[in-house]
Amino acid sequence: MKEKTIQKKKKRLIFRTAMLTVMVGLVVFALVANGEDEKAVVAKGEEAPDFQLKKFGTGETVQLSDLEGKGVMLNFWATYCKPCKDEMPYMEKLYPKYKEKGVEILAVNLDSTELVVESFVNEYDLSFPILQDKDGQVMELYNIGPIPSTLFINPEGEIEEQVIGPLTLDKLEGHLQNIAPEE
Repeated sequence: MKEKTIQKKKKRLIFRTAMLTVMVGLVVFALVANGEDEKAVVAKGEEAPDFQLKKFGTGETVQLSDLEGKGVMLNFWATYCKPCKDEMPYMEKLYPKYKEKGVEILAVNLDSTELVVESFVNEYDLSFPILQDKDGQVMELYNIGPIPSTLFINPEGEIEEQVIGPLTLDKLEGHLQNIAPEE
């Protein structure tokens, strides 16, 4: 009888030790996984990370650091995103006016099919640069989640504002005014 009790206690001890080991492993995993997510967070007031992407259609390379001294609107979008489609005409309407004032609009496309993007650009008659981020490299660099997401970068290269979701014409113009270089 005494031997059975000892065996039960040993089994319980082994089971409890195994469970404790699994729980400690899960806690360590959760801490490591959460730490990785925070490495690429870009916040207001921080310097915008530099990147280089090809311009849709021409294959010309655009590098963010080459635009220093200009205000930059960095818009992340895709053709399948309804709110993205809704704000594109606003961007197109304001582009010529703010380009003259030293503000560049860069629309970073996250689609993988060029034909779909080409059709979209033609349908909306877009004149501002459309950049291709097929592998999501820049999207990851800026820690972009939902789209549309837009960052407004001042002439000094710092993030002035980040807007998640669609922009109205008035809000868009207000943000563009804030990042326009002073004359």
